Amino acid sequence: MELRHYLQFRDFSLEEYEYLFARAVWIKNKFKRYEPYQPLVDRTLAMVFEKHSTRTRVSFEAGMNQLGGSVITLMTRDTQMGRGEPLEDVARVISRMVDVIMIRTFEQSIIERFSSNSRVPVINGLTNEYHPCQIMADIFTYIEHRKSIRGKTVAWIGDSNNVCITWLQAAPIFGFKVHVSTPPGYELQPAQIAGIDTAYFESFANPHDAARDADLVTTDVWTSMGFEAENEERKRDFENWQVDGDMMRLAKPDALFMHCLPAHRGEEVAAEVIDGPQSVVWDEAENRLHVQKALIEFLLLGRTIV
Repeated sequence: MELRHYLQFRDFSLEEYEYLFARAVWIKNKFKRYEPYQPLVDRTLAMVFEKHSTRTRVSFEAGMNQLGGSVITLMTRDTQMGRGEPLEDVARVISRMVDVIMIRTFEQSIIERFSSNSRVPVINGLTNEYHPCQIMADIFTYIEHRKSIRGKTVAWIGDSNNVCITWLQAAPIFGFKVHVSTPPGYELQPAQIAGIDTAYFESFANPHDAARDADLVTTDVWTSMGFEAENEERKRDFENWQVDGDMMRLAKPDALFMHCLPAHRGEEVAAEVIDGPQSVVWDEAENRLHVQKALIEFLLLGRTIV
């Protein structure tokens, strides 16, 4: 098999995502029926964490175990990486001992360097720039509830962070549009949107305008990991960018609400929204498990017909 990595959303084509989603449906149905599916016996996933995690760690670890494989979890502070061993050397060694590697780290350049020296597939579990596994789960969840995302409008309310940028990468692949609204000073930067077709997104100064007639409203915390020193300043700057009931009422009546979690009720989202009938955040969180199982299977076994 050709060695494939999954480092950002644009690494796969629409046809490949459609295949992955079909596999995720099949795998999820097996999971719900308590029917074992273990094609990866004797395969090992190494997880490398430079950033804290709940959903990424549990979903990848549980998923690999359910596929019959095993998992090794590495925190960089507990390894020679934390003492200055060259990243390239770490990649060369680890990739000779395991079958697939997931990394959750800071700059995208770190995972790019690592994958360039790896003999096995590398998966982006999150970087400062991108969060492809999250958006794969989000789109899968939307399709699960509404059949198709083509031609729909996704309203992104909040920071122009890694999740926002990954939504923008996904839009031209799946044929939907993203309305982005950020506070002044937090707008999309040219480097972030380089290579993204501007026909598939639009920026709005007023978050209510961005949410108007949207099919999906989504957001994230105001202070992402690595920006904790700016927390109080960001609370002031983002005050009017909370997704509340009034904002959701501007979206379409059947609009869904998503949040990648963890959420801060009373900040980026009101409790009435995240705990309300339009919220699908718990399905969204669970679906990380199922799409990532399909992803690991695809990277290790290629296209599988069962």
